[in-house]
Amino acid sequence: MIGIDPGLAATGWAVIEPAPGKPRVIACGTVRTVPADAAASRLVKIARGLRDAIAAHAPQVAAVEQALVARSAQSALALGQARGVALFISAEAGLPVHEYLPMHVKQAVTGYGHAEKAQVERMVAQLVTLSGAPGSSHAADAIAIALCHLGHGGIPRAATRGRRSTRSAWTAFAAGVGR
Repeated sequence: MIGIDPGLAATGWAVIEPAPGKPRVIACGTVRTVPADAAASRLVKIARGLRDAIAAHAPQVAAVEQALVARSAQSALALGQARGVALFISAEAGLPVHEYLPMHVKQAVTGYGHAEKAQVERMVAQLVTLSGAPGSSHAADAIAIALCHLGHGGIPRAATRGRRSTRSAWTAFAAGVGR
């Protein structure tokens, strides 16, 4: 599965897979764009980076962060454009796409929907098998988004034991139920 943290300046991505013990990060990275470049050129660079990641690692599903609030209308537009590219590239590759609010991602990974970015990064490092650091906060966020999907139904139904909450599903997954 690929988790995607869209942004016009930087789009994080991470390919993870369930594994005995804890999920394993296959690869992760950040597609960075140059603010001085035209918006269309920046979006093409994001598209190429995501296409390359999907082609190289063949994920079966995509989880994309869904944003509702931005600091300004201009920020919201830029984020919407990057999200559009992430959704398009995922759909173009034939991947089912699941979207998660930042609050749900934080809840799934830390147990608290208003956790600070640093807390999310620390928990990501504890919850997955990863050689080295993710390389950027955007890649760490992409790992968190993928983990949210695992905890929110991207795992066998038996692992949730009929519960609906993201936290209980993640707890069951992390405990190794349903493997």
